[in-house]
Amino acid sequence: METTSNTQELHRRQTNSVLWLKLNRPQALNSLTLSLVDALTTSIKDAQRDPDVRVIVLTGEGRAFCAGADLKDPARSRPESGAEFVQAIGALTELIEASGKPVIAAINGIAVAGGMEIVLACDLVFAAESARLGDAHSNYALFPGGGATARLPRKIGLNNAKLVMFTGDIQPASDWKALGLVSQVFADDSFIDDVSAFAAKLAAKSPLVLARMKQALNDALDQPVSIGLRYERALSNLHHFSADRVEGLAAFKEKRPPQFTGK
Repeated sequence: METTSNTQELHRRQTNSVLWLKLNRPQALNSLTLSLVDALTTSIKDAQRDPDVRVIVLTGEGRAFCAGADLKDPARSRPESGAEFVQAIGALTELIEASGKPVIAAINGIAVAGGMEIVLACDLVFAAESARLGDAHSNYALFPGGGATARLPRKIGLNNAKLVMFTGDIQPASDWKALGLVSQVFADDSFIDDVSAFAAKLAAKSPLVLARMKQALNDALDQPVSIGLRYERALSNLHHFSADRVEGLAAFKEKRPPQFTGK
């Protein structure tokens, strides 16, 4: 089953349990306006409340994923607009990171600055072979506000993060796979099909166990190993009482595909 709904700047398409959110400002390399950030935020919040959505995929229309903030946006002419934008993009990336549902970045083209910061908040990153990614803030004496300084070193290490941010260089997807940010690079002509197949695979899993795994993994980076292990055991004990666990074991014994409900 497929449903679609569009705003001027954001296309929303749901196929079965996978929600695709496509940035739709190709003439501006899908650069971010306040209205586009708001539309993304609203769509992800709605998806969080929708039990029919199990996986979220972010991608872009045309030759870019996202080129960061639209510096030509008329709304940025007001003195306070910069602070408003930083607050909005920061809230969006925190929402993506905290989402109980897996969020996949499908990098179809250029991803820099604020676009890179959205990528850093996602759980998995898939890139087309021709895609290029970078921070780029330093090229224009801009300072990041969407979480790059906190998330990039956690993804690729401190020294690599300094090199990427200080130089502002834009590198091919294969380089980012070597650094560990990009999970997989797919051929351009099969990119959407390959990402769709992976998203469908995740959507068939227990949404409850994926949400708990994501929570434990994200929290593990900011606490001692002993606390992380204690938290894992607590979640594991709690998970023993879930209907999805019972269904998973029953499906294994009965040699059939499981039907998870997220409970």
